[in-house]
Amino acid sequence: MEYKKALFMYRNKDYAVDGIRSALGLAVENMYSYGVVMDCEIEKLDEHNMESIEMLRDMEGEVYTTVPANQEKNGFELLTLEEVGEKLREMDIIIPYGLK
Repeated sequence: MEYKKALFMYRNKDYAVDGIRSALGLAVENMYSYGVVMDCEIEKLDEHNMESIEMLRDMEGEVYTTVPANQEKNGFELLTLEEVGEKLREMDIIIPYGLK
């Protein structure tokens, strides 16, 4: 059985943390799951949310960002917009999460 790959795209800081938990939920259901925080800076995450990210990473997922401050504060992997485009081509499912 081939596992699906899903990428959540977070463009609103108010929904990023909830979206990261959703990515973790898909990883628990045997999908490769990733998130990317785009074009917005989010606050430093608390210990509980950092644990969620570590669990996601343990299941071969990752949280990316296009904003250097998110890498510095929360340890997200920094990607350029071009690299995000490359990731999108690898995915089976793309989920724009929390659009207003």
